[in-house]
Amino acid sequence: MSAQTQEKLFAEFPEASAAEWRKAAEESLAGAPFEKKVFTKTPEGIDLRPIYTREDGQKLPLQSTWPGLAPYLRGSTALGARSAGWLIAQELPYGRPEEFNQALLQDLNRGQNCVHLLFDIATRLGLDPDSGLPGEVGGCGLSLATLDDVGRALRGVDLASVPVHAPAGISALAITALLSAWMAEQGKKPSALHGAVLSDPFSEWVGRGVLPGGLFGAYDEMAVLTDWAARNKAKLKTIGVHANLWADAGGNAVQELAFGLATGVEYLRELDLRKLSASRAGPRFLFTYSLGSHFFMEIAKLRAARLLWARAVGAAGGNEEAQRLVSHGRTSIWNKTVLDPHVNLLRATSEAFVGVMGGCSSLHVAPFEECFRVPDDFSRRLARNIQIILAEECQLARVVDPAGGSWYVETLTLELAEKAWALFQDVERRGGMAAALRSGFPQEQVGVSARDRIASAETRRDGIIGTNLQPNLREKMEVGQPLDYAALAARRAAQIVSYRMSPEAERGAQVLEKLATLLGAPASTKMAILTDAFLHGASLGEVTRVMRSGRDDEAPIAKVRLQRRSESFEAVRRRCEAFKERTGARPKVFLANMGPRKQHGSRADFSAAFFGVGGFEIVGGKGFDTPEAAVLAAIDSKAPIVVICSTDESYPQLVPPIAAALKAVPAGPRVVLAGLPTGQVDRLHAAGVDEFIHVRANCAQMLAAFQEKLGI
Repeated sequence: MSAQTQEKLFAEFPEASAAEWRKAAEESLAGAPFEKKVFTKTPEGIDLRPIYTREDGQKLPLQSTWPGLAPYLRGSTALGARSAGWLIAQELPYGRPEEFNQALLQDLNRGQNCVHLLFDIATRLGLDPDSGLPGEVGGCGLSLATLDDVGRALRGVDLASVPVHAPAGISALAITALLSAWMAEQGKKPSALHGAVLSDPFSEWVGRGVLPGGLFGAYDEMAVLTDWAARNKAKLKTIGVHANLWADAGGNAVQELAFGLATGVEYLRELDLRKLSASRAGPRFLFTYSLGSHFFMEIAKLRAARLLWARAVGAAGGNEEAQRLVSHGRTSIWNKTVLDPHVNLLRATSEAFVGVMGGCSSLHVAPFEECFRVPDDFSRRLARNIQIILAEECQLARVVDPAGGSWYVETLTLELAEKAWALFQDVERRGGMAAALRSGFPQEQVGVSARDRIASAETRRDGIIGTNLQPNLREKMEVGQPLDYAALAARRAAQIVSYRMSPEAERGAQVLEKLATLLGAPASTKMAILTDAFLHGASLGEVTRVMRSGRDDEAPIAKVRLQRRSESFEAVRRRCEAFKERTGARPKVFLANMGPRKQHGSRADFSAAFFGVGGFEIVGGKGFDTPEAAVLAAIDSKAPIVVICSTDESYPQLVPPIAAALKAVPAGPRVVLAGLPTGQVDRLHAAGVDEFIHVRANCAQMLAAFQEKLGI
C-alpha cells in the first residue's frame, strides 16, 4: 500500500485523543476506580498500565539502536537467529553413560543440534562415583569420571562438529581436559571443542550451601580454563552465570537480573586479579535465564539483561565484543505442575516462544513430566518438536528482535533494567555477590518474593490452570517411578573400582607421575598436563584431589531451594486421592444453597471451586427454601463439611438455625460460611460457624487444615 493510499484511508477516520479513550474506558468500568481496576502490580513492583502510546515510546532512550551494536538492546549479533537459528540444547537427565548415549544419538538424529551434558552432582563437584552419596551419583544427570565413561557417553558423536553445552559447576577445568583427551584420542584437536563448558562456583555454593575447595581455588581454575580457551582461540564459553536458579527458587525478574549481573561482575573482578582483563574474559561468559509465564515480562527481561551486562562490562573497561551478552534459556521449573501435567506442554510452548523473541542463542524446553519423573522418548520428542515448530513452521527466526519497537515491551525493558541496576548496586555496596551471599541477602530477598508469590497462588489471585483453577478431578495423579539411587550409585562405584584395578600397564604409576607436576606447573601448562593425565587413565576424582589439595572448603551459607508454586495444592490433592484409595470415595462437601439461584449462585460457584481444587467431592447444589430443608439434606449427605451459601443480608436469619441444627447432630459436620460479612463474623462464629471462606482466604492452607481436622 502506497503512502498516498494510506493517507487517504486513514483520513476517513477522526483522530481520537488519549482523553477520549480514558473517558470510554471509565464508562465501561461502571463507576469503579480507574487506577485500581486497570493497573496491574507485578511481583517486580512495576505497575503495568492498560495501554501504552507513542508518547511513552518517545520518552525512552536507546530507540535508535540496532541489533548487534552497543548497547545490544536489540540483540547481541546483527542478524540474531536469522543467520543460524538457535541451538536446540535439550537436557538428557540420564545417569549411566550408555543410557545417555542412546538418548543423545536418537535426539541428534531427530532435530537436536547440541550435546547438552547435564552432569550429576558428583561430577560437578569433581568426585568419582565411589566417593559420592546416593542421589549425588547419577541423580538427574550424567555420571562421568573417566575417559572410558566419555567414550561410552559420546559414542558416535563428533564434538568437533557438534557444539557442547555443559554446566560443570566447580569442575569445568577438569571436565574440559577430560573432553579434550577424548577428542585427542579421536584424532581431533582439543581446541576444536566448541560451545560451552561452564565454570560457575556460585551455582553450586548457593544450591548446596557448601563449596568444596573454596572460592579462590575455583576462581583459579576458572582463570586457567578461560586463558587456555583464549590462547587457543577455541570457540568455547567457559564462565557460566546460572541466574535461572534465583527464578526457580521463586525470585522475580528484577532479582534474577540483578543477582545474575552481580555474579558476572564478581567473576570479572576475580579474573582481572588473575591477569584476565574484562575484554579477554567477557566473550567467554554465558548467562542462563529461566523462561517463565509472564510473556512480555520475560521478553523484556532478556532484552534488559543485555543492556545491564553491556553497562557493567563497559564500566569495567571491557571492549564492545566483551559487552555482548550471550544467553541460554531454560523453561521455568517454578510454574510446572504434577496435576494436569499436559498443561505443562502449553506453558513450555509459550516459554520457548519467549526465549526466541527475547534473543536466546540456545534453548532447553523441559518435557512436560520433568517435575515428577525422568522423561521418556515420547515426552522428549514433544519438547524438542516445540522448538522445531517455532523455527520451521512459525518462522520466528525470520525477523531480528520482533518485539523491538513495541511501546509496551520497550517501556517494560527499561523499567526492569532500572530496578535491576538499583538492586545490583545494593549488592555492590554490600561488598559484592560473595559477601552478599555470606550475609544471606540474596537468599532472603528471594525467600520473601517466593513466599509472596506462593501466597498469591494459594489465595488463587495467581491462577494455575488445572491446579488451583479448573481442576480435572477425573485425572489420576501422576506418580513418578522413583529411581533406585542406591543401586545406581553402587553400580557406578563398581565400574570405577574395576577401572582402577585394570591390568593395563602400570596405570596408577603413570597417573601419579603425570599429576605430580600439576601443582607447581605454570597456569599455561595445566590444561596440557591434565589432558595427558586423562589420556593415561586418570579419573576425575584423582585429578580434582590433586588440584584441590591444601585448599579449605568455603564456609557454609544459606542455600536456595528450587521449588514450584503448586506444591501445596498438590499435597492437598494427594491426600484426597489417598483417602479415595482407602475408602472408595472422595471426602464430601455439601453446599447448603439458600434461596433462588440469583441469591446463592456466585457463592455456590466459588465454594465448589474452592473445595474442588483440593479434590473434594461437591454435593448438593439446588436452592433450599427453608433452613430445615437444607439441614435435612446436609445430614442425609453424610458430608463432613457443610457450606452455607447466600447473601450477607440473609445470613443473620439463615445461619443460626442451620448451624445450631447441624451442631446438634452427634459428630456433626464442620459448618463453613461462604463470604466474610462485615460486622457479622463474631456473631456468626458464636452461632456455630467454624470457618469462613472468601476471596482473600488462603485456599491451600485452609484445605490442608480441613483435612487435618477430618483425619484425611
